[in-house]
Amino acid sequence: MTEASFFKYITRQFEDALPFVVYRKPEGNHLQSFYQEDDVLHYVKDFTESGFAFAPFDNVQKTCIIPDTHQILCEWKASASALSQTNSKVRLPKEDLSHKNAHIALVQKAIDTIQAGLLKKVVLSRKRTFPDALQDPIAVFKKLLDTYTSAFVYIWYHPNVGLWLGATPETLLQVKNRIVHTMSLAGTQKYISDTPVFWGAKEKEEQQLVTDTIVSRLKPLTKDLTVGETESHRAGNLWHLKTTISARLETSEVSLDEVIKVLHPTPAVCGLPVESAKRFIRENENYDRSYYTGFLGELNLKREMTRSKTRRNVENLAYRSIQKQTHLFVNLRCMEHTAMGTQIYVGGGITGASIPESEWEETRHKLETMGRVLF
Repeated sequence: MTEASFFKYITRQFEDALPFVVYRKPEGNHLQSFYQEDDVLHYVKDFTESGFAFAPFDNVQKTCIIPDTHQILCEWKASASALSQTNSKVRLPKEDLSHKNAHIALVQKAIDTIQAGLLKKVVLSRKRTFPDALQDPIAVFKKLLDTYTSAFVYIWYHPNVGLWLGATPETLLQVKNRIVHTMSLAGTQKYISDTPVFWGAKEKEEQQLVTDTIVSRLKPLTKDLTVGETESHRAGNLWHLKTTISARLETSEVSLDEVIKVLHPTPAVCGLPVESAKRFIRENENYDRSYYTGFLGELNLKREMTRSKTRRNVENLAYRSIQKQTHLFVNLRCMEHTAMGTQIYVGGGITGASIPESEWEETRHKLETMGRVLF
């Protein structure tokens, strides 16, 4: 399908208030879409379903799914006039001082709680609403595609849930042939052209906490677990610390549902200990995160694999097999469009070494990262 006809079809879906999702994987060169011909809201029951999953932060709530029954795709090439991914200035409308004071007070409360020994880490977030900012969601989606080539970029819509867009740099998990790949991603700094990135004790501590927790959760379900070197990872105009983790599922009895439950929510979006951090978030953030810091992506999609019959492949023979593959991402760098306007969600990890003013500045930088496609 041509790009023009692809977006014409998606636009018609939106105008007809019918569910759809369009996404591009990191460094990918095509767009994939799943869509429905009715407005039924489907939910995941046990993660054996196939389609595009969309899950909230609170894992006691239901995960939505757009089944893989109807799908289209097209080739995608970034626009020649793509937005710069450098440190170009973005002028967002001025924010009320009360928002800054409230967030700094929240961060300080978290630091006090951590220093009292009740938490090791907690991830705090906020949202900012821009009235009438999202006039054309398809156009904003195209800007996200052009701007964040190394991210998972998506637009998701269901008339009974809402409209979400995002460009997330973080994988929750990828499962292929019972091999699990995941990552820990923590720490944030603004990208400045031609300037080396330096990580302080706070960022390194936060990253190690996330990595250690993911490893300890996966160990009972897997074998051959390996942890890669921690490296600086650039996502748009931000730097993060990233560590890759892989393992093989221990037995065929280990279900995808079990793996997801031990990983979500990760300490990178919630905190440690997880239940204590979730309770602090519920009691103090004073808003519902909804699908922000949840997860989304391909669930049990069937892929045809071609393999040679012998290692030497003397007769150049091959056989084909169908494998189910899952690739889920954490819903970061995202925005929601409601009757109030466009709401951008941002947050950051708080440890005992955090500085409230710096945490506020981090959320401002993240707002600029997403706001640059609106203004």
